[in-house]
Amino acid sequence: MAGQAGMFTVNQTIGHVLCCKCGIPMQPNAANMCVKCLRSEIDITEGLQKHVIIIHCPECDCYLQPPKTWIKAQLESKELLTFCVKRLKNLNKVRLIHAEFIWTEPHSKRIKVKLKVQQEVLNGAILEQAYMVEYVVQDQMCESCSRVQANPDQWVAAVQLRQHVSHRRTFFYLEQLILKHDAAARSIRIRQMDHGIDFFFSNRSHAVKFVEFVQKVVPIKSRSDKQLVSQDQKSNTYNYKYTFSVEICPICREDLICLPPKLSASLGNIGPIVLCTKVTNSIALLDPATLQYCFLDAEQYYRTAFTSLMSSKQLVEYVIIDIEPFSAELNVGGSKYVMAHVEVARASDLGKNDTRFIGKTHLGHLLNVGDHALGYDMHAANSNDMELDKYHGLQIPDVILVKKSYEEQRARKSGKPRYWKLKSLNMEVDVSDTRGRVDEERMETEYEKFLRELEENPEMRFNISLYRDKEYQPSEMGSMTDGEDAPQVPVHELLEELKLSDEGEDMKE
Repeated sequence: MAGQAGMFTVNQTIGHVLCCKCGIPMQPNAANMCVKCLRSEIDITEGLQKHVIIIHCPECDCYLQPPKTWIKAQLESKELLTFCVKRLKNLNKVRLIHAEFIWTEPHSKRIKVKLKVQQEVLNGAILEQAYMVEYVVQDQMCESCSRVQANPDQWVAAVQLRQHVSHRRTFFYLEQLILKHDAAARSIRIRQMDHGIDFFFSNRSHAVKFVEFVQKVVPIKSRSDKQLVSQDQKSNTYNYKYTFSVEICPICREDLICLPPKLSASLGNIGPIVLCTKVTNSIALLDPATLQYCFLDAEQYYRTAFTSLMSSKQLVEYVIIDIEPFSAELNVGGSKYVMAHVEVARASDLGKNDTRFIGKTHLGHLLNVGDHALGYDMHAANSNDMELDKYHGLQIPDVILVKKSYEEQRARKSGKPRYWKLKSLNMEVDVSDTRGRVDEERMETEYEKFLRELEENPEMRFNISLYRDKEYQPSEMGSMTDGEDAPQVPVHELLEELKLSDEGEDMKE
């Protein structure tokens, strides 16, 4: 019987007691008071700040963390919530449980935060209470922004980007990379120069960071100098202006290059006549005759610097008369090629003479009989390249085809607006030069070629952001079928352009 009695279990129940203030039944606690009575007797938020003034810079969207630190934070972000909580004094007297924003109008200059705190009260009872803190936002420009507003010429560091070539294709592409990664957000002024762009910064560290970004996307060599502006011998302080000279490698995509003999031998005897197929922080080179492929970084290039044998401005249009592939499709450096025997004629010679050229091409997977292609006319070229003279008995083909041409298809839809667009940097342009109008027309022509390159090359589009053009008329969508053979940007690659006004309308809805 004793063993059976031990098997019985007794469920422990929590009894109820009466509140000593109002007399309602409740679970017992150390104060013998219900929650309502505890809150009426004790306010754990007493002495905590309910109103705080914070300083906001409207130019750079930063908040002042006293005494001198400025923190960049967006509205209703984790960074701003952390900043607001840290600005509260005496918050260490209670235990913070939860914090969240209460929505306010963005233009109201008020930020409201709901806090939930706990504290031990009478005889060890724990009381939890929620309250609201209102932050009044006062606009005041930070030191760097006020200096810029007072005099934009008061820059501390300047980055001079230069590329000594006859076109601006590299800068068009670099501009889109800078915009996508917001690399020039700290610049106080941007000026377009004849062979490049100048960026001005109010802090040397911002300029150094920008140079590091450029070094990751294009092959460069750089040097820095500083000039003493003022000094205070009593406090031993000096003010300098820093200048970073950045030279971009003059080799561009689609350039034809003759490699120096030593460099060709060190790269596995590639070429020596090669095509530049891609430029990132290194130069990708392809031998169109053998499909040998290699990369050349900035250090290797400037160790044995060379120039282009011919550039994309010297491309000639050809018509494919006959083509016969003789190899399978090969993947070289991430791109697909097919070697083929080809017979071509200059498009300008059609109907005038019967001059034809026979050779090989790596574009057998793209070209068909009757297609147009752009290539270098080595038969009529007059080159004075010193590196080419070092190769005795080198046989150069009459034609080196570079890419397929879509000029005929584009001619059918000339004048039609694009349904996409690109953003641009806010650059100052010096128009005092008498050649201003000529240079403007030349830049418009080069920019149009750059847009066509984006349509033809998906790999270039992958690294930049393209946006839908809201001004494009939907009724014109039918005209997109004209010249359907010409490459176009797929609609799914486009982004919607977000504006502050759009964001405000969405929040109201």
